[in-house]
Amino acid sequence: MSYVQGFLVAVPKAKKQAYIQSAQAAVPIFQEYGALRVVETWSETITDGKVTDFKMAVKATPDEAVVFSWIEWPDQQTYEAAHARMQTDARWQNMPEMPFDGKRMVWGGFEPIFDTQSEPWAGAGFSSST
Repeated sequence: MSYVQGFLVAVPKAKKQAYIQSAQAAVPIFQEYGALRVVETWSETITDGKVTDFKMAVKATPDEAVVFSWIEWPDQQTYEAAHARMQTDARWQNMPEMPFDGKRMVWGGFEPIFDTQSEPWAGAGFSSST
């Protein structure tokens, strides 16, 4: 099953287009290293939590949107090899300046436990038939 690298970041709303352009510039590099899918989403509706929520997780201010994104890799080994190679890839030096405060980014790697687009989860107590 695939491996997902997920990200949350607060981006100034005024820099939405700059964020989109920088994300689009990175996609071919991720794909070259084996990424199957790159998804970038811009917050529209985020409920305020009492203990935590997406905005609190990245300390978003009222003039910032939360970006929730993920990169799908064939497996964790492909991601780890890509991550190691990307550390020395000179193309990252030519990327536009990131339009957000990277210190407030939250990220992590995840193993999917089921995916409705493929059915390996059917053996885990779920069934696609009724």
